[in-house]
Amino acid sequence: MNASSLPLLFATALLLAGCAARPAIVRLDGESMGSTWTVKYVGAESSSPGVRAAIEHELAEIDAQMSTWKPESPLSRFNAAPAASWHVLPEALFGVMQRALALAADTDGAYDPTVGPLVELWGFGPGKARREPPTAAEIDRVRARVGWQRVQLDEAGRRAFQAGGVHVDLSSIAPGYATDRIGEILGARGCADYLVEVGGELRARGQKPDGGAWQVAVQRPLDNDHSDGAIDAQHIVALRDAALGSSGDYRHFFEDNGRRYAHRIDPRTGWPLDNDVASVTALAKRGIDADPYATALSVLGPDAGMAFARTHGFGALFILRNGERLEERMSEVFAASLSR
Repeated sequence: MNASSLPLLFATALLLAGCAARPAIVRLDGESMGSTWTVKYVGAESSSPGVRAAIEHELAEIDAQMSTWKPESPLSRFNAAPAASWHVLPEALFGVMQRALALAADTDGAYDPTVGPLVELWGFGPGKARREPPTAAEIDRVRARVGWQRVQLDEAGRRAFQAGGVHVDLSSIAPGYATDRIGEILGARGCADYLVEVGGELRARGQKPDGGAWQVAVQRPLDNDHSDGAIDAQHIVALRDAALGSSGDYRHFFEDNGRRYAHRIDPRTGWPLDNDVASVTALAKRGIDADPYATALSVLGPDAGMAFARTHGFGALFILRNGERLEERMSEVFAASLSR
């Protein structure tokens, strides 16, 4: 070893020690990707400026690539591109789009990242809200633009094909991916114990300083929030080395002629879900899976959705509406994660 290597090794040791020294829970939070984020990790308070800077940089990069609100993002440019055109995508965007399309194929379109135009038509997108359903003709017209099969990927060239009018929206998977990336950043800095939340999606590793698991609440799907921001917990999950994703119908909806229309649209029909699912929580190894799994299970419904979860080996909790009451169905994998 030569002398010039010593400063680098010393700096690396300090970097890794930043999270390992003086174990305590450090909390960071902020705003990004149109929502909020929170990170708790076991480490020294002195490490927080560097960790915050790394997290904010990563979230800004993800948002810059995958935002559909920013016209200059690569995803927005792809969505606005002319028909029959190929587009080279940044590595992260390509990887997330690839995972989204793979899940769409695996669920026969119950999960579909091209459903955005239908969400907009029903008044749940960034445009004008509505108080009555669109006509069948309007739905059929917009459905012609929807369909995950219309997006082709060229893995060797890291390219995506725009068939014309296809609008890819990754908001049901990008937050989960972001929790994974933040976990990787923390791990690279020597942080072995953390809880990451981005837009309501969670990823945990390790444990708290007292040796206990990270405790997270599964929200009871009530239409009215508490004024102080508190939530009603349906269950408390002991989260270790896993990710939690959720999807619910209790925040964005309207009613017409006694029927409730919520923001979750079935890509296969063009209509809001009508399967009594109030919320779904999915428990998987990675955020990039748990996040879209919850959306997919919402569309599949309690029977097909639970079968899908069991076949693919991840946990699922369905909370169902039965008149004025709420009922639940829980897989064995999810039940094993509950805090005792």
